[in-house]
Amino acid sequence: MQRRTLIHTAVLAAAVGFIGLPAAAQGTWPTGKPISYVVPFAAGGTTDTLGRLIGQQLGTALGTTVVVENKGGAAGSIGSEAAARAAPDGYTLLGGTVSSHAINISLYPKLGYDPIKSFTPVTLIGTNPVVLVVAANSPHKTLKDVLAAAQAKKDGGLSSASAGTGSSQHLAVELLAYKSGVKFTHIPYKGSGPAIQDVISGQVDMMFDTTVVAAPHIQSGKLRAIAVTSPKRLASMPDVATVAESGVNGLADFQVQSWQAIFVPANTPTPVVTRLHDEIRKILAQPDMQNRLKGFGMEPADMNTAQISAFQKAEVEKWAQVIKAANIKAE
Repeated sequence: MQRRTLIHTAVLAAAVGFIGLPAAAQGTWPTGKPISYVVPFAAGGTTDTLGRLIGQQLGTALGTTVVVENKGGAAGSIGSEAAARAAPDGYTLLGGTVSSHAINISLYPKLGYDPIKSFTPVTLIGTNPVVLVVAANSPHKTLKDVLAAAQAKKDGGLSSASAGTGSSQHLAVELLAYKSGVKFTHIPYKGSGPAIQDVISGQVDMMFDTTVVAAPHIQSGKLRAIAVTSPKRLASMPDVATVAESGVNGLADFQVQSWQAIFVPANTPTPVVTRLHDEIRKILAQPDMQNRLKGFGMEPADMNTAQISAFQKAEVEKWAQVIKAANIKAE
């Protein structure tokens, strides 16, 4: 009788302990509870659009609802901080970018999260290279022309527009200056639209911008493409050389890529991260999604979580060097 009582007590204790475990640890995740997909930018942008496209299909695959929550501000920092503080239970996803998860840590002195330590990467959705453009009537036809003209000017080099201080357009020209030793004058705008219009009109000498924004103006003949910042030439711009192909000393490894990724709070259970990675990978592999990504000017990516971590760490280190060398401060 005593032995039977002990066995009953042990079984009951084990059951109580199991019930006390998080749902993810029990292997029942997701339980049907809605999953929050935090977009740290305003609605309507690329990160938001991707979140809604992926979230709808992910919810179906997991048998639950994925709710997109826009928490914009400070180049993605506000929403990212909120996601970093969420419970690591598989019910919070974050749409991260090169700004929120590689640049901001060096740009903002009091960032409320660590882009590496506060998160676990799930998926790298894709990368978006930028292209250096000048006005159609500019005398500059190659990157060597641009660098020579900038070096010849004694008042700070050629002017280069951007969508704002700390943007990928800004950091691209600072990286070019850092690696080539040639100075440029940065002209920040409030968005790509007005910036690229002033390049078209000739008020600003040049600009790095995403292929999504620049391509229509290149195709219409209003802008001339000088070089793309991808590792290899783009299928959409096969006649435009890469920066690395310019033959300029110090630029053989030059790359600038805006990118989109999905993260979860650090310490989210590995089985949950694996399931999310696998399900999102299936979604992104669909022909329709591949076409949508290319429509955004993105190069689809397919990395495992370890590769994403290595990629992100390299990006953090690269932009930290550039931001320090150029003494860039957040606006």
